[in-house]
This record gives sequence, structure tokens and C-alpha cells, in this order.
Amino acid sequence: MNIKMRIIGDVRILDCSGKITLGEGTTSVRTAVLDALKSGTKKIILNLAEISYIDSSGVGELMSTYTSVVNQGGKLRLLHLTKKIRELLAITKLLTVFEAFDDEKAALASLG
Repeated sequence: MNIKMRIIGDVRILDCSGKITLGEGTTSVRTAVLDALKSGTKKIILNLAEISYIDSSGVGELMSTYTSVVNQGGKLRLLHLTKKIRELLAITKLLTVFEAFDDEKAALASLG
């Protein structure tokens, strides 16, 4: 699991690649998002274009991350969901919780 950070205005974009699975994957996501929140960033986009696999622990971590961001007054968006991840989030009804975008400009605009 690898995460590269970009900043556009007051938005932190986390470009994720690899697998979000129990262990290193979930820890990497949690750490990157908590670091963003600690630095004062309240607008976060998780770019999942390069995520090849996500397990149930990874889905749980996305929910936990979302809750942490919202509880601190922030906003979290998902970007570039792969077909498999979109289907997984649809089956688990989590697409009704997350705002997901296929276009970075649209994701940025949704954060105001």
C-alpha cells in the first residue's frame, strides 16, 4: 500500500495504490487521514484509482475514516472508484454514505 499526498488549495488529495487490506493497508489509510486532520486539513479526497483490492477490513477502515473526518467537522470524498470497488460499496449500501466522483474537478468543487 502506497499513498502520495497532493494539496490543491485547502484540499488534501491522497492518491492511494495497492491493496487496502487488514494490516499495512488499513493502517496506511488511517495514518494519512489522521495526519491530514492533525495538520488542520478538513477537506480530504481519497483517490482510489490505483487500488487493486479492498477487503472487509478495508471497507471498515473507509467507514471509520469517514466517521473521524465528519466528527471533526471535515468532508471526505472518494475519487476514481474501480468497477470492483464501486460494486462492493453498492452491495454494502455504502455508496449512499460516501460521495464518490469520477472527475477530480467535480470532487474538488463538491468541497466548496
